[in-house]
Amino acid sequence: MSPAIVILGQGSLATARTIQQVYPGALIHGLAGRVEGADHAYSEFGATLRQLYQQGTPLIALCAAGIVIRTLAPLLLEKGEEPAVLAVAEDGSAVVPLLGGLGGVNVMAREIAAALGVAAAITTSGELRFGTCLLNPPVGYELGDLELGKRFVSDLLAGESVRIEGAAPWLDQANLPQDQHAHLAIHVGSADREPVANELLIYPKNVCVTCKPGAQLAERVRTVLRDAGIALQSLACLLASDTQMAEASLHDAALELGVPVRFAKVEQDADIVISVAEQPLDLSQVGRPRGRLAVIGLGPGAAELMVPAVKAELARCTDVLGYETYVRMAGPFRDDQVQHCTDNREEMQRARHAFELAAQGRSVVVVSSGDPGVFAMAAAVIEALHESSDPAWHQVDLEILPGVSASLATAAQAGAPLGHDFCVMSLSDNLKPWAIIEKRLDLASQADLALAFYNPISRSRPWQLGRALEIVALHRTPETPVVLGRDIGRPGQTLRITTLGQLTPEQVDMRTMVLIGSSTTCVFPRAGGGDWVYTPRWYGEKPVC
Repeated sequence: MSPAIVILGQGSLATARTIQQVYPGALIHGLAGRVEGADHAYSEFGATLRQLYQQGTPLIALCAAGIVIRTLAPLLLEKGEEPAVLAVAEDGSAVVPLLGGLGGVNVMAREIAAALGVAAAITTSGELRFGTCLLNPPVGYELGDLELGKRFVSDLLAGESVRIEGAAPWLDQANLPQDQHAHLAIHVGSADREPVANELLIYPKNVCVTCKPGAQLAERVRTVLRDAGIALQSLACLLASDTQMAEASLHDAALELGVPVRFAKVEQDADIVISVAEQPLDLSQVGRPRGRLAVIGLGPGAAELMVPAVKAELARCTDVLGYETYVRMAGPFRDDQVQHCTDNREEMQRARHAFELAAQGRSVVVVSSGDPGVFAMAAAVIEALHESSDPAWHQVDLEILPGVSASLATAAQAGAPLGHDFCVMSLSDNLKPWAIIEKRLDLASQADLALAFYNPISRSRPWQLGRALEIVALHRTPETPVVLGRDIGRPGQTLRITTLGQLTPEQVDMRTMVLIGSSTTCVFPRAGGGDWVYTPRWYGEKPVC
């Protein structure tokens, strides 16, 4: 799981960004009102830290160690059940691992310290004496039994010597008291067996199971491994045909077994085939993952209005595609994330390019402002898939992640002008005839729906908004409330309340959202100045409350 970097002030952001380069999937959580530019805004430090901890998220808090300890004290459980927790000085001058020795906290401390150019403050007895944490083997290996391991390390610290059975290259540089005739033994291997007395079992992740999709796949994999005398802990991945990437049973089995699934050109008759390597598997050399394509909505622009799922997707993707303005809004990005910026009118080319990248096994994000399903890229991406006969495109893991649309963000600033039935329309005739726009405007206005206009005006069509207002005026009074929201959720946003009779095209540009009320829409003064606008939930006679 990617760590969370939690900061309290703007002065910590630069250090947090440096740490984020070490953990590309990490999100920076900044205190609302005190930090600008964080990936996620929070309002209460203690509640946020405790929630992340309870979710098992590794924590990197850029603050005093005492604050973190006092915050998490009520939640501290048995050793081995806790995520890594570190305190880092705001200026990056100190890195202190606090909790999670068995969750790799000391490894993280050294990684962060190396990035910051300082020494990690390691205090763990076993690691200081032996130069390694036996209960937290490196990537590619898994510890057999934690409770036995604790007693094993205690015996070593008490003065016992140890012998090593099997290949354990990371222990070559450790300061272990080795003796070939020692009573204690570290055994590294993939055999499925119970540990003997005074033995620490460590399993190399060197087993790949090639399989076909089907019911109860995880249980069948367990059975085959058990019958072959191979420990489940040595299973590194599942491998399947690249024509079966969308098979749910494969992904369900991988999730249940706690391993990734890789895909390649596989031809086999047996349902399950076991392959055992001499060394732990480098999964980057085993097939490729299923490609992913996420179409995301950034919301109106402010970081705090971006939904968490979108932030997480941006943090883990390999490629970002979109109109250059929106891609810049979605950043900053890591050095390893590739940005593909295009013109705003190249939607279909962008969608096809996204599928080409995802079909190669990459994790791709297509960026829209607002909500991707409202006059944005979601429809273009799905249309491109519908028109494609390339089977690789149809195997891609496609997901649409919503965002706060411009119409809803503007409405929220004004109050609730869309509180009853409403109609959302684009006045652009680039992809539809103007005659259709006029017809829909007339019908929506006749139906007394509140209206939200996207793309209300541009240099190439300055007359269209005026004509649209003429049509609306046939069915609404001049006193009908109108909300004009320009750059809502972005620097320099403006909100203006006017009326249909006072509205002219000169008051609007392409970056303005126009909301026109229905016959029931009301306006009344705000206590602090300005007006509230709302459309009642009821229509006709007001219900008795």
